[in-house]
Amino acid sequence: MQPPEVKEETTSKDISGRSNDYWKANIALLLKLLAIWFVVSFGAGILFVDELNTIEFFGVKLGFWFAQQGSIYVFVALIFVYTSAMRRLDRKYGVDDEGDA
Repeated sequence: MQPPEVKEETTSKDISGRSNDYWKANIALLLKLLAIWFVVSFGAGILFVDELNTIEFFGVKLGFWFAQQGSIYVFVALIFVYTSAMRRLDRKYGVDDEGDA
């Protein structure tokens, strides 16, 4: 005698759990990226500026460079990192919209 066939059904509880996992991963990613941006913009541009100014970067003191341009470059880079990470996260949880168009 064979065991009864187990059917996998997606219940609303499963969907709710996956949704919660998706948003937890999204928030964790956002917090990590915002922490990096805070360290670069506030830390490198204000808190550690004296130590960083002992280093020259393209002929400019590094602390000054972070305060004027570096934090902006890092912020733009973090946007690209976020979009790439979100695409992977969307695919992982099956909420990507590629192919819907």
